[in-house]
Amino acid sequence: QEQLVESGGGLVQAGGSLRLSCAASERTFTYYTMGWFRQAPGKEREFVSVISGGSTNYADSVKGRFTISRDIAKKTVYLQINSLKPEDTAIYYCAAAPPGRNWYRLVDANEYVFWGQGTQVTVSS
Repeated sequence: QEQLVESGGGLVQAGGSLRLSCAASERTFTYYTMGWFRQAPGKEREFVSVISGGSTNYADSVKGRFTISRDIAKKTVYLQINSLKPEDTAIYYCAAAPPGRNWYRLVDANEYVFWGQGTQVTVSS
């Protein structure tokens, strides 16, 4: 069973920034598509961003504020989150989808087979 290990969450004031990290095994990092989702209290898990090779995609609510990237040497995917808003408060999850999935379906959490434990991001107003 693959383990994805997230870190970097915390409490930050509105307008602040955080960088979330997700460490994966070499096999998963190399062959799988990596994504970020989040779940706010009382809400369903929602797509945030995805990266595969040089391609990225973002939810409309985070475009221009969030940036996904990957460090091949460290086998780590990052989510840089800037201009944080109270509505960004959620548990953020890293996930991995097997190769060959339809790119446009990667906004669906059901396409992902491995999940991290989540990291809490809390934004105060």
